[in-house]
Amino acid sequence: MDWPHFSPDEWDAIRLSFRVATVGTLVSLPAGVFIAYALARWRFPGKFLLDGLVHLPLVLPPVVTGYILLVLFGRKGPIGAFFDQYFGIIFSFRWTGAALAAGVMGFPLLVRAIRLSFEAADRRLEEAARTLGASGLAVFFTVILPLALPGILAGAVLAFAKALGEFGATITFVSNIPGETRTLPTAIYTYTQAPGGDFFAARLAAVAVVLSLLALLVSEFLSRRMAARISG
Repeated sequence: MDWPHFSPDEWDAIRLSFRVATVGTLVSLPAGVFIAYALARWRFPGKFLLDGLVHLPLVLPPVVTGYILLVLFGRKGPIGAFFDQYFGIIFSFRWTGAALAAGVMGFPLLVRAIRLSFEAADRRLEEAARTLGASGLAVFFTVILPLALPGILAGAVLAFAKALGEFGATITFVSNIPGETRTLPTAIYTYTQAPGGDFFAARLAAVAVVLSLLALLVSEFLSRRMAARISG
């Protein structure tokens, strides 16, 4: 029971957490960039409503978010049944569902950081590119996106950190199945409920604290890089 030597169950939980957080963040990133750009630059009916829906997971109880995901993405849900029938992807009580829940819960942080980055980008550079004959799409990929890259990375890191710590929506949507959906937070919860599990819960909690702190430091570093680039 030495601290550096984790049990196979603990390693499974740590590896699954990284897998879930990575997939959840990467899958949500394209939609996050698009929605953040729309909120930062476009004017359209329902913009306020879209902004509210994006940030809804931050204020809803995570259990409610998990229940909504279960209703929509369960095997009998309208979206879940579609993915199951046409793509063979099952979300409920699978690690893919845990990744979906993690991505949904981290999405508001992702969008907020990227939106601020788009809003802070120097539009004079965009206008200069357009006067040189660049199309709107070319301006986006060669000027706007590189300027916003530190904010995009900072948002992705924050979303990843949130995904690593997601508990309520995950356990409601995909339960707590060893080797399949038992992530780091649900493993900690399991150990706290088991006799003699305090030691294992404590060291997994220490791992979670270290990972979260590292993610926050990386996000802060990237945010400072973004601020320095804007001021420069």
